[in-house]
Amino acid sequence: MAKISYGPTSFVLADEQSVLEGLAGHGISVPFSCKAGVCQTCLMRATAGTPPTEAQNGLKVNLKQRNYFLACICHPKNDLTVALPDDVHDSVPAIVWKLELLNKEIMQVELESQTPIDYRAGQFINLVHDDVHVRSYSIASVPRLDKHLQLHVRRLPQGKVSGWIHDDLRIGQEVEIRGPAGDCFYTAGQPGQPLLLIGTGSGLAPLYGILRDALDQGHGGSIRLFHGSRDLHGLYLSDELRELERRHPQFIYTPCLSGAQVPAGFSQGRVHEAALSEIPNLKGWRVFLCGHPEMVKLTRKKAFLAGASLQDIYADAFNVSHA
Repeated sequence: MAKISYGPTSFVLADEQSVLEGLAGHGISVPFSCKAGVCQTCLMRATAGTPPTEAQNGLKVNLKQRNYFLACICHPKNDLTVALPDDVHDSVPAIVWKLELLNKEIMQVELESQTPIDYRAGQFINLVHDDVHVRSYSIASVPRLDKHLQLHVRRLPQGKVSGWIHDDLRIGQEVEIRGPAGDCFYTAGQPGQPLLLIGTGSGLAPLYGILRDALDQGHGGSIRLFHGSRDLHGLYLSDELRELERRHPQFIYTPCLSGAQVPAGFSQGRVHEAALSEIPNLKGWRVFLCGHPEMVKLTRKKAFLAGASLQDIYADAFNVSHA
């Protein structure tokens, strides 16, 4: 019989008892609805041990790789330590290694974690300021290619944490990070599948990591990256992306401008409209959407209607907080 650990509570599952039933029997509240493995409301993750494959039916590959499972249909043979998806990660210290403005409002922050962390390009970490303010930032670095964690932080009007990062953070300073989390990252296994990456503003951060990760792993299928801004000042890393485009014939970079002034070599209009205009049929494509929440919400729907499977749509909406 399997032993289940959740926080300070541990117990042994009875015969035929699911993890959800065991937790409920010990007074631990876990959201659920259908209790049949369909609605995915009871999603949990195993932080130690491996959940049975049948408890992962219907989950995206990225979630399976990170040991997520459905508690209502999980009948493990081996011991598991489990947690809810939004349980707070332990904090670890990191040293600010480099600060570099990528454009007038986006700062690249390089962090050297003092404790090794296992992350994937495109996931996010939480950065803690004054033990009170916590903000999530996507990871632009690739573990195999970059020595340090790289974040792209856009300055927000009256943004408590982004203002601190842009104005007060210093090289050599110690900060507190938590994570990583998120399932918006590249997974190998279908090297010929076409990839569509659409982002606005600092939504380029996870896409830049996902792109380099895919190329480094030998992804041979078509890769299209559309990055949008109102004007030229909002774009960044254009030279680096052009260089990747030159070196990898399967990759095409399309910068998009929604303002009135659109020079040659740029697509005019909103980024999602430009992408779906060029690629109207997304059947068989894997889609990554990052940036403004309204863009992400709208494009997710349009991508599905254009033929993309929901299992192949990964999204990271940049919801912002202000002081």
